Amino acid sequence: MKAFKLTVIACSLAVCAGCTMAPKYERPAAPVAATFPTGEAYTDVKTTTALLPDWRVFITNPKAKKVVEMALANNRDLRVAVLNIEKARAAYGIQRSALMPSVAAGLQENAGKTPSIMSATGSSYVSHTYQANLASTAWELDLFGRVRSLSEAALQQFFSAEENRAAAQNALIAQVATSWINLGAQKEFLRLQRITLQSQEESFKLMSDSYRLGASSLLELEQARTTVATARAAVAQYERSLAQAQNALNLVVGAQVPADLEPNNLEEATNYGAIAPAGLSSDILLNRPDIKAAEHNLMSANANIGAARANFFPRITLTAGIGSTSRHLSDLFDAGTGLWTFAPSVSLPIFTGGANLSTLRQAEAQQKIMVATYEKTVQNAFAEVSDALATVGTVNRQCAALKDLVNATETAYRLSQSRYKNGLDGFLTVLESQRQMVAAQTNYISAESNRLSSGVMLYKVLGGGSVVEPEAQTAAQAVTPAAAEPAQTIPVSSGGGNAKLERPKSKSERKRNAAKSVIVSCVLRKPSF
Repeated sequence: MKAFKLTVIACSLAVCAGCTMAPKYERPAAPVAATFPTGEAYTDVKTTTALLPDWRVFITNPKAKKVVEMALANNRDLRVAVLNIEKARAAYGIQRSALMPSVAAGLQENAGKTPSIMSATGSSYVSHTYQANLASTAWELDLFGRVRSLSEAALQQFFSAEENRAAAQNALIAQVATSWINLGAQKEFLRLQRITLQSQEESFKLMSDSYRLGASSLLELEQARTTVATARAAVAQYERSLAQAQNALNLVVGAQVPADLEPNNLEEATNYGAIAPAGLSSDILLNRPDIKAAEHNLMSANANIGAARANFFPRITLTAGIGSTSRHLSDLFDAGTGLWTFAPSVSLPIFTGGANLSTLRQAEAQQKIMVATYEKTVQNAFAEVSDALATVGTVNRQCAALKDLVNATETAYRLSQSRYKNGLDGFLTVLESQRQMVAAQTNYISAESNRLSSGVMLYKVLGGGSVVEPEAQTAAQAVTPAAAEPAQTIPVSSGGGNAKLERPKSKSERKRNAAKSVIVSCVLRKPSF
């Protein structure tokens, strides 16, 4: 009967130890529409039902691909993000260790002198006591889940650090690609201005000869001189812009980019094709690592509420040890010297000056902050994807119109030159035609640069650069294989109604189980770039 009671008590303690007082987590409804905007700005968006490709497939230009690989190996921001994962992993290991008792071995000596006036024999003497033991000090029985909640909060911070690393990689790939395209655009700008300067200098030379022969006026000569000075200033400006673009690319890469890997002109970093999801459903936001990181932070704050609630309940700690003691070191481990100690203690908070209540209110306020942060992250992601779709949907038409404008201004410039040579127009008309032509060509280069970058930005805001590499994904799944579970239906607020986002639950569970088993076994895999 006594054994049965002890078994019941032990089972009850085990059940309680698996519980926490954290509130049940529910994902907040996303404060965005169920689908992305539609209209004239999005008519040219090409959609696909295929998944986002890996960045090595998406970046098709060999030179741009090598530059991205250099950045992934050398960029310091990404290196910090990876080290933050290591830091969060260690913090989780420290917090999880509190669930287990700590055992320490000790060996001590106590020596004391008894004076003669205190001695029963009338003579002073020195006594020695030696003790060796194995002891566990103040191990908390986590009956109300305080330690378990803190461990869960640390685990969610570890997951958040992983997603932040993925977000950093995503942003880095896009930044390198756009910086590489911008460098090519700056070379095009400089090439255009140098051609313009050469043309202006030739015109000025002809105008000087014409002025000396009396065929042109001083006003026309000075007008030609102003165009040369303007073109020289523009060349200097774009030489500076080119140098700054090279410096910006080297900075984001984290190393000096070889000249043979720079674009020679306005080259495409990628020509992969359509990557916009069919239907333009906002459920693609679930692929964004920054949203995943925000949700893990929210789950961590939710777990901290459980730890704060547990502070109102008793804490049971156990201190126990076994060992041996003797008056002589040589007899320390002889028979009959064994000892043991067992000192359970219960602490019940009665008056804390409001500290526990304030801690709970702080945790609840932090959880609400994380809810607002998560919702704001979703809104930002929705706006970024919408803007990227609008750019992709209009930039081709813009480039086509600007190309027509360039052709028209070039034709107008040639006609104005012909009319000036035949005496039908003044030189000022030629200068104005040339200014319009150069402005149109400059605007066209800018638009082409935006067109080439628009696909990269859409890939980024869809979370494409954070796709787990195949070898890393295989390794993670091999740690803790798990069967697929039914998809979880996620409500999303869409103003006047509700839409549904489908997110597989099994991926999160596999990730969670894999991380736990790997961390606990101390054979943690470092995340790869």
